[in-house]
Amino acid sequence: MTGAPSDQSSGTSSPLCDSGLHLNYHPNNTDTLSCSSWPTSPGLRWEKRWCDLRLIPLLHSRFSQYVPGTDLSRQNAFQVTAVDGVCSGIIQCLSTEDSIDWLQAIATNISNLTKHNIKKINRNFPVNQQIVYMGWCEVREQDPLQDRVYSPTFLALRGSCLYKFPAPPVTTWDWTRAEKTFSVYEIMCKILKDSDLLDRRKHCFTVQSESGEDLYFSVELECDLAQWERAFQMATFLEVERIQCKTYACVLESHLMGLTIDFSTGFICFDAATKAVLWRYKFSQLKGSSDDGKSKIKFLFQNPDTKQIEAKELEFSNLFAVLHCIHSFFAAKVACLDPLFLGNQATTSAASSSATTSKAKYTT
Repeated sequence: MTGAPSDQSSGTSSPLCDSGLHLNYHPNNTDTLSCSSWPTSPGLRWEKRWCDLRLIPLLHSRFSQYVPGTDLSRQNAFQVTAVDGVCSGIIQCLSTEDSIDWLQAIATNISNLTKHNIKKINRNFPVNQQIVYMGWCEVREQDPLQDRVYSPTFLALRGSCLYKFPAPPVTTWDWTRAEKTFSVYEIMCKILKDSDLLDRRKHCFTVQSESGEDLYFSVELECDLAQWERAFQMATFLEVERIQCKTYACVLESHLMGLTIDFSTGFICFDAATKAVLWRYKFSQLKGSSDDGKSKIKFLFQNPDTKQIEAKELEFSNLFAVLHCIHSFFAAKVACLDPLFLGNQATTSAASSSATTSKAKYTT
């Protein structure tokens, strides 16, 4: 493929438009495919035209620089696969710069189409079930003996959950058939640095589930990684803001207790039978914590009066869910101090409110 991507609004024939990627053939004077372009009257000048060989709809399509299933990157080449499985084949560019330009242009078009589609879908969902993110990535297989190290998977952040699909959800019923679902405030997402990468794929992140399972994902471009990180932070913040508190059963010295993580007040430990509060601390009073990786968490709180550190050890049956929930609540607290994040959150809330109002008017 030669040249950089352009838009059809420029008035010239172009391989890339808002909704699809055109794979074109440009005929010359001797080519039989150019018959339709020959002049119908003598003396008229012959005109070259682009002929579509294949059209790849970009909504929910995916693209990759890598040899399928591997971490081996092609040299200045990529392929695009439509949601129905139709593939462009390998598209070879003349230079690295051309390849990057094409990938970024395709990624931008896919992103814009996805955002527009999300707005339409969200009109049918209540505020607490709004979609924040949808997109393809590749998941690294747990079994290293498999031929395919990576497989495509579709992720979506909607309401309280992260969904993992084999294909994009199209109908409401599709949302009930996800391969896996996770509560966003009970999982941990980590953007990986170069030193943490497991192979030659560059833009990767992990998700640790509430059971402690680690899932390793790869995306194509740095902008894709940044978009995912912002979306996950937003989804977590919105859910913590919505639920406000979460209570987990725990054991203290063989007695059944409850630990409430409250967004407004902090940590509250109470007797499960009598509901009597044993102790409470603010988030700011937590000075450290440690866990045994199995069931126990030791909290180090600072007494506001004596300034002494007080250790509290609790045992949980769902250790990782509790740890991730605490992290989510702390992250939401920090986000409240970030004017830029709050500005983006306000914009998102306004858009959701507008969509809900429009739906209400339509229903009425």
